[in-house]
Amino acid sequence: MLRTDHYVQIAGVRIDNVTMDEAIAGIEQMIQRRAPRFVVTPNVDHIVKLQHDARFRAAYDAASMVLCDGMPLLWAAKLLHTPLKEKVSGSDLFPRFCAVAARKGYRLFFFGGRPGAAERCAQVLAGKHNGLDVCGTYCPPLGFETDKQENAKAIRAIRESRADVLFVGLGAPKQELWLRQSCQVCAVPVSIGIGASFDFVAGYVRRAPRLFQRWGMEWFWRLCQEPRRMYRRYLVDDPEFLALVWSQWLRTRAQGAGRLPVAGPASSHVI
Repeated sequence: MLRTDHYVQIAGVRIDNVTMDEAIAGIEQMIQRRAPRFVVTPNVDHIVKLQHDARFRAAYDAASMVLCDGMPLLWAAKLLHTPLKEKVSGSDLFPRFCAVAARKGYRLFFFGGRPGAAERCAQVLAGKHNGLDVCGTYCPPLGFETDKQENAKAIRAIRESRADVLFVGLGAPKQELWLRQSCQVCAVPVSIGIGASFDFVAGYVRRAPRLFQRWGMEWFWRLCQEPRRMYRRYLVDDPEFLALVWSQWLRTRAQGAGRLPVAGPASSHVI
């Protein structure tokens, strides 16, 4: 099997060093192989959570691709002398891949998001991409993952759709934990965690302007939009990321290694 041999390590998290086009090519290869796999897209919040949540870490270890979601990760990788090629965020990958799917006839299933978001998202994207085949949408009730009947109902809807790609917008770490548990039984060749992407495309939440994205200030935009929901993530939890990167930089210097390996032995992230 083809493996992703090029990676960068930030705070103990291995991130595949690929461009957007390379990531899409890898997803298409997984579609052709038909063996269910899943993709995760770490941002600063994920990196911090992964330090403290063993189940979340296990889900990441089981992923077939780990893509860089956020400018701060690019900056951290550069500081550590192991530059990443490109930001490949879930919110950018999702609409880009939908355009590819419309051209090539891939069947897509949208799972999660706030009520009505996945359906509205499918309508918006179908209007932009002629021939887009969204073969199903499903917004599970809160707590579905711990309710056997509700979880089985969701999985049945996905299986019966015969989708090629499942986009999952449940938020972290719920979507990654669910993907690790349910990826195989859903029997979809590729499942991808994309966070709030349905809400962005549907217009329920306005995504940060391009300038904010380039400056790595999407977090500030989200905080201003939803301060009560986001303040703890961005102002209490995520500043730990700076300490993690600083500690890694100091260890690298102390070891006398000017740079960490960008490419190593075959990664566990199998494409």
